[in-house]
Amino acid sequence: MDDSAAKANLHNYLRHERQAVLAKLDGLSEYDVRRPMTTTGTNLLGLVKHLATWEARYLGEVFGRPFTEPLSRWDVEEERLADMWASEHEARDDVVDRYRRVWAHSDATIDALALGDTGRVEWWGADEVPLFNVLVHVLAETSRHAGHADILREEIDGAVGTDAEAMATDGHDATFWTERRAEIEAAARSAGRSRNLSGNH
Repeated sequence: MDDSAAKANLHNYLRHERQAVLAKLDGLSEYDVRRPMTTTGTNLLGLVKHLATWEARYLGEVFGRPFTEPLSRWDVEEERLADMWASEHEARDDVVDRYRRVWAHSDATIDALALGDTGRVEWWGADEVPLFNVLVHVLAETSRHAGHADILREEIDGAVGTDAEAMATDGHDATFWTERRAEIEAAARSAGRSRNLSGNH
């Protein structure tokens, strides 16, 4: 595979994962998109805000193409943590639209550079990092948070899937999933008992 094909492949996967993240907000209330679902406060709209901030850094300022809008500082704790949630004064549409503007900026960077072109990732302490490494990192980060969004959305209303059309319960009704969960729970408990018994011998 030549460099242009490799870049196009990575870029297409990134586009898919971006859309998958935004799809998780579809049909939810203002409360549910902001609702903290973990001990550390992870929430759907915060994931979007976080991804926008870091993609703007990696595919913008790293290559001397800074995003035109201000970004929170990565080296100031309070500002760094602020990109993980949206206050009541931040409109949902504004957060989503900003992410889409970041996409356009990042896409222009990807289109303009070759995979071997280098930039400086200050927070890695690295002098020269090729676009290939940065693009793989952004794809991995976006995929990781898309997985987080999958779990958060399923916890909120049971919706699953990678896009708006597919976000149903995979063709099964609530009874099916209740029974499946009970089956998995029973297997986990049985395995736990077996390991405990064998450990006592």
